[in-house]
Amino acid sequence: MVEAKAVVDDKKLGKKSKEVKSGKRKWAAIGAMVVLVVAIAITSKHAHDHKSCQCSQDSRKYTGIVEDCCCDYETVDSLNGGVLHPLLQELVRTPFFRYFKVKLWCDCPFWPDDGMCKLRDCSVCECPENEFPEPFKKPMQRGLPSDDLKCQEGKPQAAVDRTLDSKAFRGWIEVDNPWTHDDEMDNSEMTYVNLQLNPERYTGYTGPSARRIWDAIYSVNCPKYTSGEICQEKRVLYKLISGLHSSISIHIASEYLLDEAKNLWGRNLELMYDRVLRYPDRVGNLYFTFMFVLRAVTKAANYLEQAEYNTGNLEEDLKAQSLMRQLLYNPKLQAACPLPFDEAKLWQGQSGPELKQEIQKNFKNISTLMDCVGCEKCRLWGKLQVLGLGTALKILFSVDGKNHPNQPLQLQRNEVIALLNLLHRLSESVNLVHEIGPSVEKSMNEFTSESPLQETSLWRRAREVVG
Repeated sequence: MVEAKAVVDDKKLGKKSKEVKSGKRKWAAIGAMVVLVVAIAITSKHAHDHKSCQCSQDSRKYTGIVEDCCCDYETVDSLNGGVLHPLLQELVRTPFFRYFKVKLWCDCPFWPDDGMCKLRDCSVCECPENEFPEPFKKPMQRGLPSDDLKCQEGKPQAAVDRTLDSKAFRGWIEVDNPWTHDDEMDNSEMTYVNLQLNPERYTGYTGPSARRIWDAIYSVNCPKYTSGEICQEKRVLYKLISGLHSSISIHIASEYLLDEAKNLWGRNLELMYDRVLRYPDRVGNLYFTFMFVLRAVTKAANYLEQAEYNTGNLEEDLKAQSLMRQLLYNPKLQAACPLPFDEAKLWQGQSGPELKQEIQKNFKNISTLMDCVGCEKCRLWGKLQVLGLGTALKILFSVDGKNHPNQPLQLQRNEVIALLNLLHRLSESVNLVHEIGPSVEKSMNEFTSESPLQETSLWRRAREVVG
């Protein structure tokens, strides 16, 4: 009996022990789930608070020296906003810098015209030849008749408005640029375009035709590099093209056709973020290209100061000359960033001359690719800005006043117009990045933050873990 009682007691104790152990495991599982969920909630809240803290405490995302340049982001933004951008805005509106000579109709030497751009936005109103006065075909002439006509078929947003005012330029010396495709000389296929009537903005030119241009530029002529795997000269070329690409994308997004039916224009901030702002390297390359072109302008200060900005409008011509001097010899610029980019460190070593010829060839191919752009207004601004970049390369790398004093700098009038308009475009892009970039990034980060549905899925995953 005693033994039987002991056995029964042992069974009861075993059953009780099992119940206790089962209860412990159950409470342990529940406790684990609670701990995990609390941890997830705290982590999620901390991440949200951390983002808010970052936005409020560190509104400047880009600080320190601009890579491969001699100035920092803070100085560039301060000089651009306070000095350069206001001056350049006034300068490009003067008659001298308002007109650009360009060949708009060109055959693409790389592939046949596929007719991809058939939108009204990409068309051009055809004007009779007699609407263009003879002095425009002869640059050395000084004036235009006052009865010039205007295109009668309207001005779609991608169409080049060929309206001209009553003033003409004086012709400058025609000289070759080893960095660009040689089609800038005067001939019967070139015409003058008023840049103020044809702003750089959205045109509807997208899709395979547009992508093919950029693919050809990057894949053949300046492929993207990885750190430590490319020489500095090729890195510079890539960054220049990437910076120009970023600037163009910013201008397209900043003047975008939001509602075609209402002809409503405005800023497409999502596009600006997706194309540029979300990529720190693209923003950095934009700043680099701005500094590179600014260095070319300041290096050519003597030439640009003495140049004749003569359009026949004395008041406006004096204004252009005054603005140019303010730009070239601004004391704030000279004190804060006297050498935006140091070109002397390039083309060193025995392979320097061969490397220079190779990169010249690549950039010349890029300038030729502008003939393949299917949208006329895009082609206009592509040609202008690539010529401006080629002019900067010419100033910095094809003229050596110290070692070859008998080879002075010589620029075409069109090169100077392209150079300063390019500097203005880059300045405008840098200004937009500085002014609205942080708020756009903050808005996009908040928009893409974790939603309640995502938090619900975390609870489900937590239950699965402890189940």
